[in-house]
Amino acid sequence: MAPKKYDVIVVGAGLTGLTTAFYLIKNGFKTAVIEKEPRTGGVIRTINKDGFIFETGPNTGVYSSAELVRLFDDLQGKVTPEFANHKAKQRWIWKGGSWHALPSGLGAAIKTPLFSTKDKFRILLEPFRKRGNDPYESLAGLVKRRMGKSYLDYAVDPFISGVYAGDPDKLITQFALPKLYRLEQNYGSFIKGSIKKRKEPKDDLTKRATREVFSVKGGLQALTDALADSIGNENIFVDSSGLTISKENDAFTAHFTMEKQKTILQSPEIITTISANELTERFDFIDNDTLQPVTDLPYARVIEVVAAYKAWKGIPLNAFGGLIPSKEKRKALGILFTSSIFSGRTPEGGAILSVFMGGMRHPETIDLSDEEIREIALNEIKETLQTGDEMPDHLKIFRYKHAIPQYDITSEKRLKTIEALEKKHPGLTLAGNIRDGIGMADRVKQGYELAQKVIFETSSH
Repeated sequence: MAPKKYDVIVVGAGLTGLTTAFYLIKNGFKTAVIEKEPRTGGVIRTINKDGFIFETGPNTGVYSSAELVRLFDDLQGKVTPEFANHKAKQRWIWKGGSWHALPSGLGAAIKTPLFSTKDKFRILLEPFRKRGNDPYESLAGLVKRRMGKSYLDYAVDPFISGVYAGDPDKLITQFALPKLYRLEQNYGSFIKGSIKKRKEPKDDLTKRATREVFSVKGGLQALTDALADSIGNENIFVDSSGLTISKENDAFTAHFTMEKQKTILQSPEIITTISANELTERFDFIDNDTLQPVTDLPYARVIEVVAAYKAWKGIPLNAFGGLIPSKEKRKALGILFTSSIFSGRTPEGGAILSVFMGGMRHPETIDLSDEEIREIALNEIKETLQTGDEMPDHLKIFRYKHAIPQYDITSEKRLKTIEALEKKHPGLTLAGNIRDGIGMADRVKQGYELAQKVIFETSSH
């Protein structure tokens, strides 16, 4: 069987892979996308049921990169960004049996009951503290040094639960939150750095990257569907199995089965945007021992329980959601108030909540039965949001064994291994959330930059 020839093959039809393929095709490159699932979008999936719209994977993103702004411009007419309601700007933190608003400024930080008096003085003196000199300092170490223990416990710990489902003692700041790391290293202070960054000149696209919370009209799947539609069904090979990639001379060949028939694609460029755990045995020209620093990337195991109410009778949900610090010893990481963030996601007077459990601190939770998980979720909702005996009209449980990669102390070795492999095998790119960030804006930025790299290298030859 003669292989079909392409300029570029992209493995993985998640947001990164679709963005990469979209920009390659837009610039005239014949591009194929291979996806093992029967649908595109990766973990992004929107469900419409009984008047409710809810996500089974990521619920929101942050409008924080010029590349994301550009993508929506380029998809204009096919998809429309939707920004969070004003009432959802507030974040709640659970402490001592009740919710407290997470401070959004210096004045609020001084008044809040979340932080100790000692640490409030530490926050005021943060601009005068000397910068750290340990490039492998954990996020917990950095925050305790600059802001204090209570700030770690009641601001950063719950924030990291919400973003990474991770442990701030294990995450390395320069890899997990590089912008925060650079604020201290470049400006000597979080506060001074934030002020100076705001004053720096920005291009038009960056000015429009407002850092607002966003989704998409109709749900996030509308974005990946629009990308897939622009790429074209003829260029996307879904429901593929048994993928192996071989290399001969300067060409890569992808062998896989689709609809019980062998399919062979060939290209001088191959970009893999799949998770680290899926890389093993994909390549017949890279042994597993060489790949091990990449495939050893730890992932948080997360459970999301979506509870939908046609008539909400709990406390008013005038916030983005509530995060629960690990110090509070509850069984949930937090509860997202999806219907408060975006309008039109429920029938009038209803509510949608997403309860998150597990993470790096409690990975064993994912092995509980559906009934046990249901009981935990309903109890967390009842006790923190005062719903009494009110039961949701719909309840769905989603388990993710490889939900969120953890950029821990192994990150440097992983990144060096990726760099060495790409140097040894020109045309091979290992991408996706194994590097360059985990947020939606990070994924779009990486996808755009990967496409531009191929375009530049091709034009310069």
